[in-house]
Amino acid sequence: MENCTALFEQAQTAAKQLAQLESSAIQRVLNAVADRILEQSASLLEANAQDLTRMAPDDPRYDRLKLTEERLAGIAHDMRNVASLPSPLGLTLDQTTRPNGMTITKVSVPFGVIGIIYEARPNVGFDCFALCFKSGNAVILKGGTDALCSNQAIVALIRDTLSAHNIDPNTVQLLPADHAATTEMLGAVGYIDLVIPRGSQRLIRYVRDNARVPVIETGAGICHTYFDRAGDKVKGALIVNNAKTRRVSVCNALDCLLIHRERLSDLPIICNMLADSNVILYADREAWEALQSHYPRPLLREATPDSYGTEFLDYKMAIRTVGSLEEAIEHIARYSSKHSEAIVSEDSAACELFTRCVDAACVYCNVSTAFTDGAQFGLGAEIGISTQKLHARGPMALRELTSYKYVICGDGQIRG
Repeated sequence: MENCTALFEQAQTAAKQLAQLESSAIQRVLNAVADRILEQSASLLEANAQDLTRMAPDDPRYDRLKLTEERLAGIAHDMRNVASLPSPLGLTLDQTTRPNGMTITKVSVPFGVIGIIYEARPNVGFDCFALCFKSGNAVILKGGTDALCSNQAIVALIRDTLSAHNIDPNTVQLLPADHAATTEMLGAVGYIDLVIPRGSQRLIRYVRDNARVPVIETGAGICHTYFDRAGDKVKGALIVNNAKTRRVSVCNALDCLLIHRERLSDLPIICNMLADSNVILYADREAWEALQSHYPRPLLREATPDSYGTEFLDYKMAIRTVGSLEEAIEHIARYSSKHSEAIVSEDSAACELFTRCVDAACVYCNVSTAFTDGAQFGLGAEIGISTQKLHARGPMALRELTSYKYVICGDGQIRG
């Protein structure tokens, strides 16, 4: 406990010093980190390779864990994007002058110290540092054992860069990878202002149920696409294939296709490209019959109750037949994690009803759910996808990592 408490205190001290940094200094540091990512890519990949040796290549998490030259270049690019964005701090969110002459200004401010708990995704360390640093927050990272070597190398690179710019390296901390450190983080009242879990439903549920500090739920994505009776089958096939197969291990990947009963004859066309990626389909009886002569039999299975409401994170997808738009909305309401949901339809009234009635952070019309991403939304990057409704919802970028305070100015006013 003493070791983690010392780290928490150091992060608090660093957060107070961040308030004195100019925006230009923050931008220089982020660009310097991006430079070092490219300069030290060989050592980062070497550390990552050590982690990969401990995970089976067919594990759905393997793709999340893996770093490549291309991915490191993308991380550096995202770092520069964040550096170039306007500062979210000190913004006037609202202002009013009262009849007595007092001016009340609502101003954006950092949270202070943000804790991030995540699993086998080493890129999270870079993304979270960039966003927290740009928004004036110190960050305490708690990764898992799967990415231990990668996380250590990433945090060492960042801390070295901070030190080189005469900034407290404790602005970013990496906790031990054991379970005890998670318990300490979740109970760090007075030290950590906010905890954000990134990972599986199991991790998020554990954090939510055990934390004594404020939590924002992010990550778990049980995503649906509804193909309406007025859907375009060409658009539908492209959208479904992209949402399912672009990257199966991410939270915006498609898990369940809902199809209107009147369009079952088009289901083979909609699912045709999925066979090229060996996607296993768990279809209800009607969908199974529509596909049985058109989809590889080893990849076609009958759905069970467990097929729905499952985040597969794999080349697997459920299919359910519905008789109406309303039935599709009811299914989503029952099984959704409130992450990303989509409709494919040329009926504007159906699209309008779907977007109004579906309760999710991101609701799409004729677009792949793969776009639920901070960079794709023009936010530079994201610290996670919030699936709750308090404070922030959807991709959490710079503005979502700030709170606010009221600044009241006057000329000697007193209250009678």
